[in-house]
Amino acid sequence: MPTLMPRDDDNTPIPAVTLKPGGAHEIAVTAGASARNATPFGAGTRVVSLYATQPVYIRLGDAAVTADTMDHFFPAGVYYDVAISNVKTTHYAHIAARAVADAGMLYISEKE
Repeated sequence: MPTLMPRDDDNTPIPAVTLKPGGAHEIAVTAGASARNATPFGAGTRVVSLYATQPVYIRLGDAAVTADTMDHFFPAGVYYDVAISNVKTTHYAHIAARAVADAGMLYISEKE
């Protein structure tokens, strides 16, 4: 798979961020209701990677965040990195998801 990461002198990709130990989450999604990660993202997490088995709507927020059909569309079968924190914005601790139609899973990996 091609990468856009920086490379060292041996042309080996250098990861810009690493997977956080214990930072894997999964959310079962349905079209009838919003669901969110039960365990908040760590304070040091700046990026999360997402992968959905079905198209979903997503929203970042706090422990009360919910997703609905007016939120961001995220397609199935795409592995994508999303920033959840930077020096100028609030750190988001949760992500909510709602399936567009069919039930599925949203897989989330925290990166530091």
